Amino acid sequence: MTAVAVPETGGESTPSRVAPEIGGKSTPSRTAAGLPVATKAAVLCDALPYIRRFAGRIIVAKYGGSAIGDEAASLARFAEDIVLLRSIGMLPVVVHGGGPQIGALMERLGKVPVFRDGLRVTDSETLDIARMVLVGKVNRDIVGAINVHGPLAVGLSGEDAGLIVASQRDPSLGYVGDVDSVDSSILRRLVAEGLVPVVATIGSDLSGQAYNINADTVAGAVAESLEAEKLVFLTDVDGIRREPSDPATLISRLAADEIDALIASSVIADGMIPKAQACARAVRHGVASAHVLDGRVEHALILELLTPEGVGTMVVPR
Repeated sequence: MTAVAVPETGGESTPSRVAPEIGGKSTPSRTAAGLPVATKAAVLCDALPYIRRFAGRIIVAKYGGSAIGDEAASLARFAEDIVLLRSIGMLPVVVHGGGPQIGALMERLGKVPVFRDGLRVTDSETLDIARMVLVGKVNRDIVGAINVHGPLAVGLSGEDAGLIVASQRDPSLGYVGDVDSVDSSILRRLVAEGLVPVVATIGSDLSGQAYNINADTVAGAVAESLEAEKLVFLTDVDGIRREPSDPATLISRLAADEIDALIASSVIADGMIPKAQACARAVRHGVASAHVLDGRVEHALILELLTPEGVGTMVVPR
């Protein structure tokens, strides 16, 4: 599939990531407003190779419901990052989940969430709630936050224009789907118009039946279909750790094969598994690198993509 026709600028190779493999990184705590002018200028100069290298490249950012944290402030910072990436020539595509928000509305409606193997059992009523939350609330909030900065974002779901064709994963889970295929034509058209697509992770089968799909899986499939340069997961942890409870064991760089070994040894577990699997699959299918980082950190997306140290875990093919 052909990439979006935007000329590449510069001839550099991808800037190397220089942070140590384990540890050595602390959560950024100082805001740009408190930096000396000369330091701000140096930061901009340091970002220049990355800006030139990734101009015209598609960046898929998966914004999880758990990354929102203090919703208004966190979402506003994420929107600023997306607009900045677009303004310097990168081509962001946002895929979002909303699990906590779905659970919250279910509880308000008196419906008890049921999970099986980490997946929400989704009957027809739960599916309606998921569609209301993902398409009608979270999607609109993200689009609105981006469009504060200009008419850039367009919201859609996997049901639109045949974007995501899905099938039922397991009858015992109800309307929980797997991605069968992604037709990224609509996303490519929007990106070519200078717009930022924001995708809610509801797909449908060929008969029109809707399914709620794991957002990590959708983000990986969309990144593959778009032949993205990067796939970035913004979540509520700082990345993949050798010891999940110890932030000092954050792994800055991993190869796809190492992901498999860490899952097999239960170092990667629970909710990190679908993210790690999506990272490994994406880089094996043409995505240059995948990243997992804490979306609650101020401007985490910019720090990860435009600095040599980064703030999360980067996954590469080998």
